[in-house]
Amino acid sequence: MPPRIQRIRCVNSVNFPCPLSDMENDALLKQLGLRIRELRKAKNITQAELAHAIGKDQQSIQRLEAGKINPSFLYLHEIAIGLEMPIHEITQIPS
Repeated sequence: MPPRIQRIRCVNSVNFPCPLSDMENDALLKQLGLRIRELRKAKNITQAELAHAIGKDQQSIQRLEAGKINPSFLYLHEIAIGLEMPIHEITQIPS
């Protein structure tokens, strides 16, 4: 039987950021997905066109925009290339 993983209690006495809860992670991924959808639509690009431009399938872009996946840095880099913009513009989401 694998060992139980215990959650780390956040004691922020030295001003280190606390880990996000699962609910906060989900909300952040949804915000990122909405940001990518907004940028893609502003450029009049379909999900299928973006997917083709970066060698992915349309369902992958759909899951990303729905906040269903946690994209890697490399995946976000590919999205930035497909949208022809710097990656930092993609990750600028309201806090």
